[in-house]
Amino acid sequence: SLARTISRVLYPDDTTDLGKELRLRQEHFFTSASIQDVLRRLLSEGLSLDSLPDHVAIQLNDTHPAIAGPELIRLLVDEHGMEQRQAMETARACLAFTNHTLLPEALERWSEGLFARILPRHHEIVRFVEEEHLRRSGSDVRIIENGEVKMGELAFVMAHRVNGVSALHSALVRQTVFAELHAAYPERVMNQTNGITPRRWLNSCNAPLRDLIDETIGTGWADDLQRLSGLRAHAEDASFRDRFRAAKKQNKMRLARWLKDRDDVSIDPDAMFDVQVKRIHEYKRQLMNILETIALWNEIRDAPNGDWTPRVKLFGGKAAPGYVMAKSIIHLVNDVAATINSDKATRDLLQVAYPANYNVSMAELLIPAADLSEQISTAGMEASGTGNMKLALNGSPTIGTLDGANVEIREHVGAENFFLFGLSAAGVVERRTASGFAQEAISASPRLGRALGQIASGVFSGGDTERFRDLLQNLLDHDRYMVTCDFESYFETQRKIDVVYQDADNWTRIAALNTAGMGWFSSDRTVRGYARDIWGASSLA
Repeated sequence: SLARTISRVLYPDDTTDLGKELRLRQEHFFTSASIQDVLRRLLSEGLSLDSLPDHVAIQLNDTHPAIAGPELIRLLVDEHGMEQRQAMETARACLAFTNHTLLPEALERWSEGLFARILPRHHEIVRFVEEEHLRRSGSDVRIIENGEVKMGELAFVMAHRVNGVSALHSALVRQTVFAELHAAYPERVMNQTNGITPRRWLNSCNAPLRDLIDETIGTGWADDLQRLSGLRAHAEDASFRDRFRAAKKQNKMRLARWLKDRDDVSIDPDAMFDVQVKRIHEYKRQLMNILETIALWNEIRDAPNGDWTPRVKLFGGKAAPGYVMAKSIIHLVNDVAATINSDKATRDLLQVAYPANYNVSMAELLIPAADLSEQISTAGMEASGTGNMKLALNGSPTIGTLDGANVEIREHVGAENFFLFGLSAAGVVERRTASGFAQEAISASPRLGRALGQIASGVFSGGDTERFRDLLQNLLDHDRYMVTCDFESYFETQRKIDVVYQDADNWTRIAALNTAGMGWFSSDRTVRGYARDIWGASSLA
């Protein structure tokens, strides 16, 4: 059936015309079904559609459901006889929009021809919404422009509230991606920093640490996460640190057993587990991580008797089906892993593992076992992140940039317990204005130049010099994500971490203070903020 075809694969590859059409149909299908059900339930309870905003709040999660505005107007006007302008105001009073990205290309834009062919009535309604917006606001920001329907602008105009998902992100929403619309509707944008559920991301997935916390500060903290602050005083207690370290070791041994059983890969649980788990994307800079891994491997080979801190580099994550560059990064990580793991001279000091098919179940093993959390996105690119929260909650200090929720995590756990590196968001903008910055950064970093040269010459690809040509050329040509500029700062910060990690007692203190500082990042606090500030809903608890 058509419904089965539309719903079989969520977010189909949209690099082809057929894929784009399927995705648009899918977004309308799911959105329409949800809204029709909302209206059915309201009417079944004997309530008037005029009272819809008093009973219904619809949160648009990024631009994928942005068709909800025109669809709700269509249903109210065409199916229920409401006047069109009233329907638009009713819809806006119900709708709020959460933006999740500062990448303009990630805000969906549909070909106007495709949109009008697939959804002709919605096209008419979008035209009406645009005319009303231009007339009332005095803004010249159009929803339909240059033959495209801009879903980010549509969602913004059709929402009574727009929010970012970290303090920095919300500020950048106002200043960059929606600056002109913010000027037209200055009260509309607000912040709701993301959160995570401690019931899954500590209480359920990390029994050793959960039990220690229960014994130390009592039970019930999972429903009142701010109580974790009670661990701060205990972080200064040597016996508590011993038990905290033992809990981490249990989780590392569990992960090592799982990896051996599933993939026949052996990793050393006494080494530092250096973890980057997230969607594969250029701005998240898994490429910089693997380049640092190559550079570290080279330095260990050059000085095998040095005072090295043994590391296991653990990667996890998937790429979008049509994202060629991200898939090339995955290929490179696996090629580098194969080379480094087969090097008898270094494998007791450096290993790389990339278990395939990352999912929540795997995350529940990797996150409790992590010693170091990699949150290394280009500053100004990450909306928030939640992996950063999960890892810090489980006692994994962060190496990170001032990006997304990293900024707030650093504030809550203490700057001295966070390993900061790299350019700020403002620094990234400034550096991009300089021509030739990538070549300049490579010239200033012999270790980076050496790593890039090894990739280019086929050291990790069996002599195939073409395999990663596009990936490397992308860095040399424009390096949009500042891998070359931040590399030296990243490498040097990693070496500082090596030194700190060798003092196990101090490292454990830092790890425990990370857990103690994460009370703010509960999803309970986030949901209360949405209910209070956006939905106007009171708690039933």
